[in-house]
Amino acid sequence: MADTATTASAAAASAANASTDAPPFQLGKPRFQQTSFYGRFRHFLDIIDPRTLFVTERRLREAVQLLEDYKHGTLRPGVTNEQLWSAQKIKQAILHPDTNEKIFMPFRMSGYIPFGTPIVVGLLLPNQTLASTVFWQWLNQSHNACVNYANRNATKPSPASKFIQGYLGAVISAVSIAVGLNVLVQKANKFTPATRLLVQRFVPFPAVASANICNVVLMRYGELEEGIDVLDGDGNLVGSSKIAARHALLETALTRVVLPMPILVLPPIVMSMLEKTALLQARPRLLLPVQSLVCLAAFGLALPLAISLFPQMSEIETTQLEPEIARATSSRTVVYNKGL
Repeated sequence: MADTATTASAAAASAANASTDAPPFQLGKPRFQQTSFYGRFRHFLDIIDPRTLFVTERRLREAVQLLEDYKHGTLRPGVTNEQLWSAQKIKQAILHPDTNEKIFMPFRMSGYIPFGTPIVVGLLLPNQTLASTVFWQWLNQSHNACVNYANRNATKPSPASKFIQGYLGAVISAVSIAVGLNVLVQKANKFTPATRLLVQRFVPFPAVASANICNVVLMRYGELEEGIDVLDGDGNLVGSSKIAARHALLETALTRVVLPMPILVLPPIVMSMLEKTALLQARPRLLLPVQSLVCLAAFGLALPLAISLFPQMSEIETTQLEPEIARATSSRTVVYNKGL
């Protein structure tokens, strides 16, 4: 019955879209093909669109209701595919796909760049003291921990103790690596002051990359113990798989290593060149605003590139999973929410 209603809604939407370029709407499916990197890149540009941070509660309710009307075949005449895709974009940007609960604004993927850029600027400040290094690494991993938790696979309940363990592990690893590398650089007598300053600017990357892996694994370790839900092509629950959980965490961890590369490596290179220009040498007060813009540009480029490495709803062959999963479905492949 629901399939008939959805088909009727799809036919109505198609009739209203004869003159538009929007592809036919598919409920719960990405607008762009997820089999190619470019398709995933365009999909995640929608997910991280900061304009969705300003969507009102009323607009969110309207978007959710429009999708419900489509699902039940009660879509009003004249609704276009573009309107349906827009409604789904709003829902996916604000609501968790597993719980349908609102994600707190600073921890949404659409808020990652606006709320994360000031932290990146702080991480890359020159001539950091021990206290400032500890503070910025703590703040960065606190933000990352909350983003990881808010965008986790939530098909299984996770106790607060797991969150605390992951958070503490990530903060301790990040601070230890950053402080240790800074001490080593300071004791390196062969470096000139200029070289030492340049090397110090690259210290945040290994600290952040290592801590990011620690953060993801510890924050989501419960998934490895209990498994995550896998679904067939029709969205029906097949079972819970620890192997799928392992794949999900590996893909997310790789994303978290790639993500800080452009953010923490490109700005130091760019700034080392810009600082030699006559404009910034004559106006040193412009250094911080310029560095902030460089970090914002690097962040805006790196985030969609990194999270596009793998689709959020990843696919895996049942032959690679537990025997009980393979026996529970006739589908050759199943999908799982990798998380972000």
